[in-house]
Amino acid sequence: MIDVERARAVIAGRIHRTPMLSSAALGTHLKAELFQKTGSFKARGALNRVAALTEDERRRGVVTWSAGNHAQAVAWAAAQYDVDCLVAMWQGVSPLKVEATRGYGATVDLSSANPSIAYERALEETDRVFVHPHNDPWVIAGHGTLALEILEDVPDVATVVVGVGGGGLVSGIVTALAGRARVVAVEPEHAQAFRAGLEAGHSVQVETNTIADGLAPPFAGELALQICRGLVDSVLVSEEEIADGMRFLYTRAKLACEPAGAAAAAAVLAGKVDIADGPTVVIVSGGNAVAKQAAAILGER
Repeated sequence: MIDVERARAVIAGRIHRTPMLSSAALGTHLKAELFQKTGSFKARGALNRVAALTEDERRRGVVTWSAGNHAQAVAWAAAQYDVDCLVAMWQGVSPLKVEATRGYGATVDLSSANPSIAYERALEETDRVFVHPHNDPWVIAGHGTLALEILEDVPDVATVVVGVGGGGLVSGIVTALAGRARVVAVEPEHAQAFRAGLEAGHSVQVETNTIADGLAPPFAGELALQICRGLVDSVLVSEEEIADGMRFLYTRAKLACEPAGAAAAAAVLAGKVDIADGPTVVIVSGGNAVAKQAAAILGER
């Protein structure tokens, strides 16, 4: 059972209640989750999952697999409970996110050549509890608390637009909204794990190559797909549109987000989401940008 209300009680006072901004230029509200603990929405689900560990599980420790934002969140959450944390990452991930993950106290394994190998490496740690980024009911419930805040701040919300990778956030939002608003899932054209999973009816492996590394897992979560099937609209954005969205948020909304955090805004900016039905909330999901990459994107015209 995905219990979002219980998750809200568990994590209350331990994460930020992020601001709801408005953008006249975009014609939407902006849920500024880049101001969350560890720089992304991931802290919500990670804290709810670690809080649910038994005493024996806490002694055994946790392991996770991530390109960076989930890694940081689990490392941070584990530190709150003095739980040992191992993170399987891979060669080529953001050095900034690796450094931050280590800074929260986790051990980082960078021995894997790619995400799939790193995933298998994490599964080998059978004594530890695996905190899955998008296939864990506690994680999904924690992420769903974001939608409860949306309902409090914009009670008449008609559409929620959210960037999607493996589906952990969007499935939490779908669960919490319970049909009270349309949900639009936005993916990079070159990272379609979620759409491919919806079309196939199950999780499938895909190749990814996008500036939005936070939206580029090699597969989506089975539980996330099960929750969202038939309940979300799917939109794709190009690399150029993601960059445009990032520049827009930086220059017009003064939000220094990472490319993955700009995907939802990019879809609206490109005219790919109809916002005429009523109030629209765009999720700005994270701000863990690599300085060199961000400077290059923001410097483009």
